[in-house]
Amino acid sequence: MVVRRGHIFRSPFPKSFQRLSSGLLGLLVVVAGNWSTPSQAQSGGSIKLRADVQEADSNTGIITARGNVRIDYPEEAMYATSAQAQYYSRERRIILTGNVFVQQEANTLEAEVVTYLIDEGRFVATPSANNQVESIYVLPEPTEEPAAAPQPEAPVTPLPALPEELPDFAVPTDE
Repeated sequence: MVVRRGHIFRSPFPKSFQRLSSGLLGLLVVVAGNWSTPSQAQSGGSIKLRADVQEADSNTGIITARGNVRIDYPEEAMYATSAQAQYYSRERRIILTGNVFVQQEANTLEAEVVTYLIDEGRFVATPSANNQVESIYVLPEPTEEPAAAPQPEAPVTPLPALPEELPDFAVPTDE
């Protein structure tokens, strides 16, 4: 099954093959045209989804993966693991549930449920009962600000001096 720009195309396989399960891991490569943050939406990319079981429903546009789920998204230097993942193609969001771990570059996020809003490039994480969401953010090193350009002290050419008296035609009269 291929997902491109949020639309699911009909699978060439019969419905009996839409449930991908066996002793081997199911593998689904999802190709997307807009699966990055808004600033990089034009670059496109692909997301690889691995799980023990995967189901795709072309009527609802939902892909569900269960068991040892791993998502690799190299274009965003991101990968995630969870017990289950659901991709909602119409809403353009991914919901990861069950011992979720997300890593993007050196930053990590751990929670019970993580929702990734694709078009916004935003994560929403919620913990399990009596727990908290844990995240580690690696802050970039501060950079030195460039020196401001020097401001001129005075105008290069002086303004002409005004005459002490105005000419008669410029003075209003009562006549």
